[in-house]
Amino acid sequence: FLLLLLLNLAASSTGIPLSTSSRWIVDRAGRRVKLTCVNWISHNEPMVAEGLEKKPLAYIAKAIASAGFNCVRFTWPTFMFTRPDYGKLTVGQSLDRYGLTAAKAGISKNNPQLMGMSVVEVHGAVVDELGRSGLMVVLDNHVSHPQWCCGSDDGNGFFGDYNFDPDEWIRGLTAVARAYKSRPGVVGMSLRNELRGPKQNEADWYRYMAAGAAAVHSENPDFLVIISGLNFDTNLGFLRSKPLPVGNLDNKLVYEGHWYAFGRPLDQLIHQTNSICHSMTSGAYNNFLFLTQSFPVFLSEFGIDQTGSNEGDNRYISCLLAAAAEIDVDWALWTFQGSYIFRENKTNGDESYGVMDFNWDKPKNPSFLNRLEMIRQMNQGMAGESKFKIFHPQSGLCAVAGTAGVSLGDCRSATLWDSHQDGGEIRLANSQLCISPGNADGAPVSLSANNCGVTWNYGSSSGLQLATAYGGGHVCLEAGNGAVLTKKCLCIDDHNLSDFPTCADNPEVQWFKL
Repeated sequence: FLLLLLLNLAASSTGIPLSTSSRWIVDRAGRRVKLTCVNWISHNEPMVAEGLEKKPLAYIAKAIASAGFNCVRFTWPTFMFTRPDYGKLTVGQSLDRYGLTAAKAGISKNNPQLMGMSVVEVHGAVVDELGRSGLMVVLDNHVSHPQWCCGSDDGNGFFGDYNFDPDEWIRGLTAVARAYKSRPGVVGMSLRNELRGPKQNEADWYRYMAAGAAAVHSENPDFLVIISGLNFDTNLGFLRSKPLPVGNLDNKLVYEGHWYAFGRPLDQLIHQTNSICHSMTSGAYNNFLFLTQSFPVFLSEFGIDQTGSNEGDNRYISCLLAAAAEIDVDWALWTFQGSYIFRENKTNGDESYGVMDFNWDKPKNPSFLNRLEMIRQMNQGMAGESKFKIFHPQSGLCAVAGTAGVSLGDCRSATLWDSHQDGGEIRLANSQLCISPGNADGAPVSLSANNCGVTWNYGSSSGLQLATAYGGGHVCLEAGNGAVLTKKCLCIDDHNLSDFPTCADNPEVQWFKL
């Protein structure tokens, strides 16, 4: 943990303020900085960061850093900063409004120094503690009225909704930009989470997002200004034809998007896994990831049920990790909290998507956190790359060449390979060694100079299965027993490598991404 803390402190103290250079976020020296964040919320009715009733603040901040994150997307509701009858409430008063006696006792025990503070002061105390733990902070305006997000008709969805007055929103943005000037670790502000609902339209989006961006930048020109799109932050495609009229805000402009499996039928995720992955990836690219051609894109929400019980989530996340590793976006996992003080009229509720367990003692799924290692890394430099790693997103491991063949190991020390073109060989970088299939179905691949005539094609619509001709048909790379094997291709035609209409097998075991 000490090493992680020192690395985070170095990243968050020496290079701030951050700026942008084309599609990259950079520090003062022009070196790339990659945001690998987790969400932590403070926007529900009590307006108090979740978990403070169960663990000391310093404990939570250190747990975030030790889980491998270098920043926090920390939420806030507009009214907390614009309406004194919200913002001046002490922690105790805010909890008392909802009869949250157990949470009040828990905060008194674990964080007694916070009890007499206003909710605004506690928000600042959390941000300061994150900074002391070497974590960068992105301040996210999640809602106006403090409550759980998000519904299309919850009054917080779009400009002009009954809890979303644009002028009050801009006052709130300005107040927060002012309040967090020169606070250690704060690197930017996300203007609004998940615009949505029947009132959403492009004309008002252009008008008010430009005004909000200008307000934040004018008040605090050091901050990155992070801008979300329409339809629950899944659509910025309209920027292809009409840019936001703010320039690049003196190299401070970042766009954000969200990517979940929500709305995808479970049956399709399980039985049409390749085609659904193709649909999700192309949709994300067409709607917001295309902006990486010119701007940084912050994948500010994605996540899964970390109990492992949601098979649809399990299929989706491998697809997302493959794309996120290849495109090398900045990101924030949803979410850190393992429980809620008060959410949707329920006290002390569980969060299955949370990193922490219900009592905030430890991560509920350490193996999932390990799978994020490849996307924690900077997989592209600012000058472009000519060498590649072979990533297996289902395991989170990468190909490692050795004398006995090719194994799967830690992506931080993975072997580098030359660029692979569809129908080309897979060659070890700076060598004459190439991969060829094993000598039987299920056998490990071999690596030798004699293999360099063997060609590999991308099979399936997902583009993640690497297939080569074998025995009158094809075999695909597959992960098995810590090694890279070749086996009969799953869920695709043995001859033309097209998707089966439906498939009972799970092809993720054969998914690899260079």
